[in-house]
Amino acid sequence: MNTAEMTAKIAEGNGFIAALDQSGGSTPKALKGYGIEEGSYSGEDAMYGLIHDMRSRIITSPCFNGDKVIGAILFERTMDGQVDGKPTPQALIERGVVPFIKIDKGLEDEANGVQLMKPMPELDALLTKSKALGVFGTKERSVINLANREGIAAIVAQQFEVGQQVLSHGMMPMLEPELNIKSPERAEAEVILLDELLKALDAMPGDDKVMLKLSIPAKPGLFDALVDHPRVLRVVALSGGFARPEACAELAKNRGMIASFSRALLEDLRHQMSEDEFNASLGGAIDEIHAASTAKTAVPA
Repeated sequence: MNTAEMTAKIAEGNGFIAALDQSGGSTPKALKGYGIEEGSYSGEDAMYGLIHDMRSRIITSPCFNGDKVIGAILFERTMDGQVDGKPTPQALIERGVVPFIKIDKGLEDEANGVQLMKPMPELDALLTKSKALGVFGTKERSVINLANREGIAAIVAQQFEVGQQVLSHGMMPMLEPELNIKSPERAEAEVILLDELLKALDAMPGDDKVMLKLSIPAKPGLFDALVDHPRVLRVVALSGGFARPEACAELAKNRGMIASFSRALLEDLRHQMSEDEFNASLGGAIDEIHAASTAKTAVPA
């Protein structure tokens, strides 16, 4: 796939994006969920080797292909590694899956009800390397905890600033201002976020587009205006702590939003499974998430 083909697949493809980008502090938790206890390996290299083996097993599974999985978000170490003797992005592209790279370096401490992204002084070098490996786009996460307009405006401004830097490298930014679904001010914060995102999209220079990765809204259809916005290539949803059945049920209520799930995709996979068991479990999860992304349920007005 060339860039134009990848753009078309992400814009129009009937599928979802797999988030395979657990990093740093979330890696031991991801391995534990996979059935590998923290005390069973020693050191960071061993830990990252095990998580790469897990991701390789997923990517090479017969059910993990471009028919239902149209994209995959990678951690930098995964991008730099190999799957089946090929650079990971190339292995994905050959399976019809568009590669993205997680670029944020974690979160600042909370201020004004939000957590901004930490500085990324080496971002240009990472983008240059990623682009050379065939990676199509990026993902950058920050978090909204409260309905504080000043904080939410700062989150959106930072996301779009980073997005412009990504666009300058000829890559597609996936902006992720995650809204904490456990927030006591969730519904109010979602309305503020929608307003700030629309203002930022309307103010974008040129004719570039961005992607948005958002928490599934409490009110179904709240983000329809983002789905329809001419500057948005695609709106994708994170599972945000929902177990897969609930995440899929909530996603299916939202027109035009497709999944970009991590934990909800991987939650039933175990290191100890046989290949047949592993492929059956992964295939079932893919089918369920694909259905929620493509077959929408009617919501009473």
